[in-house]
Amino acid sequence: MTADLVVIGGSWGGFEAVCELLAPMPRAAALPFVVALHRSPRSKDGALEQMLANCLRLEVIAVEDKSPLKAGCVHVAPADYHLLIEDGSLALSTDPQVQFSRPSIDMLFESAADEYMAGVVGVVLTGANADGAAGVRRIKVLGGVTMAQEPATAVKPQMPQAAINTGCVDFVGPIPALARELGLLIGCELAS
Repeated sequence: MTADLVVIGGSWGGFEAVCELLAPMPRAAALPFVVALHRSPRSKDGALEQMLANCLRLEVIAVEDKSPLKAGCVHVAPADYHLLIEDGSLALSTDPQVQFSRPSIDMLFESAADEYMAGVVGVVLTGANADGAAGVRRIKVLGGVTMAQEPATAVKPQMPQAAINTGCVDFVGPIPALARELGLLIGCELAS
């Protein structure tokens, strides 16, 4: 499998999980990463992106509507907007919340699968609801690869467990194992 895009979703405890997952990824990674984390609609603009930039080698980008996807970059869904992949770029939406959340992991994953089909890797991390479960189904049906954090290692196990319960998750493990598997899938040597 040749991956073209990695989409990652998380909620409660998700910031730390994303940092741990992506910290070993080299700046020269040859594909884009897109992250949707549930957070307060009143989150300060740029705060999450700055915190991620402080813990990652990859460039972190605050997404604006119609932003292009860039290899070697982490594109972060802004607070209170759904983030969609459309025609190779990122689109923002204020459609109603999904699973009580905006951004919706399901909407990100489903739009990524529709656009990139077998080229998508979807990763569901810690969280307290079922957001991401429908998205991993769509990714799997269209030939992509799906991963979920081992629920016993998550701050809140419900989100990865809901994804696993779909029967559509290819790889389950603690975050260091997910990072190693992701490195293999995207063909990059992890930094130590």
